[in-house]
Amino acid sequence: MCVTNRKYVQLTVVVSLAVSFLIHFPELVSLSDAQEQRTLFPDMSLADVLFEVGYAFLSLLALFVVNTVFFKFNRPNTRMTWWKVALSFILVWLLSKALGGAFVFLHHHFSIPAIDATVHHYLHPVRDFMMSIVVTGTCYIYYLTAQWQAMLLQNGELQAENVRNQYQALKNQLNPHMLFNSLNTLQSLVREGPERAQDYICQLSHVLRYTLKENDTHVVTLREEMDFVEAYIYLMKMRYEDNLHFIVEVDSRCLDYVLPPLSIQTLVENAVKHNEISSRKPFVIEIGIIRSPADGTFSLFVENVLQPRRTVSSGTGIGLVNLAKRYELLLGKEIKITEADGRFRVCIPLMKP
Repeated sequence: MCVTNRKYVQLTVVVSLAVSFLIHFPELVSLSDAQEQRTLFPDMSLADVLFEVGYAFLSLLALFVVNTVFFKFNRPNTRMTWWKVALSFILVWLLSKALGGAFVFLHHHFSIPAIDATVHHYLHPVRDFMMSIVVTGTCYIYYLTAQWQAMLLQNGELQAENVRNQYQALKNQLNPHMLFNSLNTLQSLVREGPERAQDYICQLSHVLRYTLKENDTHVVTLREEMDFVEAYIYLMKMRYEDNLHFIVEVDSRCLDYVLPPLSIQTLVENAVKHNEISSRKPFVIEIGIIRSPADGTFSLFVENVLQPRRTVSSGTGIGLVNLAKRYELLLGKEIKITEADGRFRVCIPLMKP
């Protein structure tokens, strides 16, 4: 932020200096032509021109400061609308006219050097208009540039995070422990009957294909995610049989909403990993939709009764942290984790496409 503000200050100084000389270009040129000076700007001296340029420079700096304080053009996270830009132009124009009037007042009452030529006074409204365009335009262009740079930086972070997520997904899904459990389950199903084994292989291939596929958009619809989750639930139920139950109630109105891929699977896996699942303690996972009464937004929740394992399961321990980071980078939202009355719930926002 300090580097950004320093660049903004440097830009305003350079632009103010350049514009203050450019708008007095006719007077500066006439200083080298005695006849033109006598015709257009009689009795004008070098001191008069330099004072005019200096006052214009200070006025431009003041206009930049006022514009920045009121409209925050130097902050790319500020929401800028067309009416703010229009209001900025009007404010700068009025202030520019007021500063011009103040300079005339100082010239007449305190004998400050200034150009008294009629042509020069006719040029004042045009110069006020030009200064207003320059100040507002420069601020808005800087705002757009800073916003674009922030977006590039965020995209870079997102790409890096996406690479880490793909690596973690590969690591989670293709680790020996997961393959060992899947093969053990498959072996049992083969003994029971080839049809169930074939169904299991079909669902397992669906899970692996969805996990490993490249997602250029970084988000999927809830419909796609739930299709994958159904296959993942099938694998979990084949492994834990009647000891694991799922209650899934997803509002059909939300199926076209989007969320980061593997979000629900991460929450289900987290619940399975940290809770006891046995015939002594069957485990129930609830998946549903809630709507915020405040703003009407939808969220998906995964909830379960806390049944901590007697032994701590092995794992990276970054599942929820990873999901929270993806939500922050992809959607600018936060996930909500609550633990109360012996129940554990995670809510993840759903976004309109």
